Amino acid sequence: MALDLLLKQIRSCHECEPDLPCGARPVVQASTTAPILIAGQAPGRRVHASGLPFDDPSGDRLRSWLGVDRETFYDAQYFAIAPMGFCYPGTGKSGDLPPRKECAPLWRQPLLNELPNLRLTLAIGKYAIDWHLAQLESVPRYKNLTETVANWEEYWPAVLPMPHPSPRNNIWLKRHPWFEQEVVPQLQRRVRALLKLKSPVPGPLERDS
Repeated sequence: MALDLLLKQIRSCHECEPDLPCGARPVVQASTTAPILIAGQAPGRRVHASGLPFDDPSGDRLRSWLGVDRETFYDAQYFAIAPMGFCYPGTGKSGDLPPRKECAPLWRQPLLNELPNLRLTLAIGKYAIDWHLAQLESVPRYKNLTETVANWEEYWPAVLPMPHPSPRNNIWLKRHPWFEQEVVPQLQRRVRALLKLKSPVPGPLERDS
């Protein structure tokens, strides 16, 4: 009941609506049974329109990395999906704007307090990585996302820092093939174990050239 009430409050939030180009539409998925938290940045325009998290090419790649289908991905008993900012922040010169700063202080810790069964947090992108690694005690911190992701085993198996699965990151993924070759198989095995999945998982999506 406490989580249901909190989710209702989050979805009704209008705290920063005056600064949102498309208005407030918080996007979140959670259940007290979920063992995996997907902590992204903020919804894009397409997700804002559908209200479904990762309902875009980024989500297609993320599901491939996880080795799960859409039905499993959108089952809240398996995955909690809570970006650092719940609403679409708008677009700048080089892509979507950062998550609104009001969101995490208001909602993040109260939401995590209601997710007692989390065993793995996927911290996707700089803002999620910075926030979630700051919650860990006695862990090393690196100067940028690439170094942090390269040293992912320092935080495993509680947290996995990850690059964003957006097509905008195709160049990063081509320059750092070790992520899909070494990290993704470990992630898929962990997901299968946590969700008790027995079916084979697909390989990573082939990227556009």
